[in-house]
Amino acid sequence: MKKLILTSIVTLAASSALMAGVNPATCKGCHGVNFEKKALGRSEIVANLTHDEIAKRLIAFKTTTEGDEMIMKAQVGKYSDADLEAFSKTIGK
Repeated sequence: MKKLILTSIVTLAASSALMAGVNPATCKGCHGVNFEKKALGRSEIVANLTHDEIAKRLIAFKTTTEGDEMIMKAQVGKYSDADLEAFSKTIGK
């Protein structure tokens, strides 16, 4: 039963994210399926961040010039701020 509920929640989050225009499948390799991992062993765990913190960080990555953050710049650069804000509401707390 717990597995069914968890699967439903993950599916709903993924569906919502797809409607936001952001493909969460590109995130899971580094951040984990439920955003529970430290990307590259260094980032904060996204699941522990608030929706607003996530949105601000994703939008900030669009203009970064810092080393490891350039990976995120490549990932988020193609999305509008509105897309990133909508996506942030589907993850975190």
